[in-house]
Amino acid sequence: MISTVLTWAVQRRLASIEHIRQQPLDAQAQVLTDLLRTARATEWGRRYGYAEGPSAREFAQRVPISSYEELYPQIERVLQGEANVLWPGRPAWFAKSSGTTNARSKYIPVTRESLHGGHYRAGRDMTALATLYYPEVDILGGKTLSLGGTHGPNPFRSTDATSRVGDVSAVIMQNLPAWAEYVRTPPLELALLDEWEEKIERIARHVLTQDVRVLAGVPTWMIVLLRRVVELAQAESILDVWPRLGLFLHGAVAFGPYRELFRQLIPSPQMRYLEVYNASEGYIALQDEPNSEDLLLLLNHGIYYEFVPIDQWEASEPRAIGLEEVELGRTYALIISTNAGLWRYKIGDTVRFTSLVPYRIRIVGRTKHFLNAFGEEVVVENADAAIAAACQATGSTVRDYTAAPIYFAAHNGTSRGSHQWLIEFTQPPEAVNLPHFTQVLDATLRQLNSDYDAKRHRDLALQLPVVTAAPVGTFERWLACKGKLGGQHKVPRLSNSREFLEELLSQLNN
Repeated sequence: MISTVLTWAVQRRLASIEHIRQQPLDAQAQVLTDLLRTARATEWGRRYGYAEGPSAREFAQRVPISSYEELYPQIERVLQGEANVLWPGRPAWFAKSSGTTNARSKYIPVTRESLHGGHYRAGRDMTALATLYYPEVDILGGKTLSLGGTHGPNPFRSTDATSRVGDVSAVIMQNLPAWAEYVRTPPLELALLDEWEEKIERIARHVLTQDVRVLAGVPTWMIVLLRRVVELAQAESILDVWPRLGLFLHGAVAFGPYRELFRQLIPSPQMRYLEVYNASEGYIALQDEPNSEDLLLLLNHGIYYEFVPIDQWEASEPRAIGLEEVELGRTYALIISTNAGLWRYKIGDTVRFTSLVPYRIRIVGRTKHFLNAFGEEVVVENADAAIAAACQATGSTVRDYTAAPIYFAAHNGTSRGSHQWLIEFTQPPEAVNLPHFTQVLDATLRQLNSDYDAKRHRDLALQLPVVTAAPVGTFERWLACKGKLGGQHKVPRLSNSREFLEELLSQLNN
């Protein structure tokens, strides 16, 4: 009876989903109007004349496109407790994530409007679609096992116990409405533990006896948890523990490398998978068709979108275009303005439109080379600094390098991945020092990047990097065979695909 009522309630969101499919430009125009009206009395709104009700074109002309580093002076004031800087009021919550160059972590304001009008609204949308497409799972009749991070005091407001920072998943879970908490497991006291090894163990023991029908989280950690549950239950597969398990809502990293592992862990042709694009900055898109990996852009969830063609990204004044101007097949850097006070913000992701009726996208990468196969969010600046530290510690010098993931190996059952670094030394470390080079590389990355550090904790999700020394001339020969030797052509430093790395490794054997 309760699941029937909940299903009826969430499926009321289907009309809103249809509205953004049928009237996308109207939806976006209304979002921009609402954002400008709400923020007109803030310091930022006064600076750029929001009270005058600027059009989309005027908004783009007045307000600069900003990176996190450029917006940080205002964000820092918000962190410190100033009110009405970027958004009305004084937000109590901040999502903490990596990927910035000016600090170990970045802090994204999370307002009541962004929680309820963005994250939770989209969560209901995803639930509505799942109940529509997979009624046989009866997802609201059992539990959704959701994995997330943790939160703690705001370090910028040491005297204010009400202000908190943490992973966006932890912020969302801590503030869930009662109906959502009713269908979720594990309880908050386990879900928000900050020691990952203890967390996985205690959650695994708790959910053994739960009627889990849906999984929600990052594939990296979900694999670790499922394997532990199977071990504790002494079962053949997870279906022996949860026979009604039928859906995995996944996001944060590309799912392709994990697909076979999940097929082995959950050997059922009835298991379904849906992708979500939920970032610290907001809930951006979701998979709205069961047989397509394209994601429906969410256009009435408190985010106004603009797009910079990727070939213009490095221009001194890149021109962002509106939704009505995008073209199929082109790659765009995403620019967002949100109901958390991010204005014309460079989120760092690149997308490609696969459909214009309705507007559907695929995430195709980052505006910078990036390693995020396991949720570690390592940027090139992190990698360069780590290489430099390792060289200094071992008396070596590096000409070129590239790095890519070593994904979980389905054939041998390991649930931990790694990074493989192919490095061309001009002055290599002595053979006995190569392990030390690797240790310093790893330690520096952990120091610089909190998400990488979390994944490396006790080797739980990421093992020590694998460093392979390349003979002198390896990268030059590779560029030459690609017809890209000289000029501005560069070796991709970081990639979530092993394509470049495997091509380079093949040269070592020739």
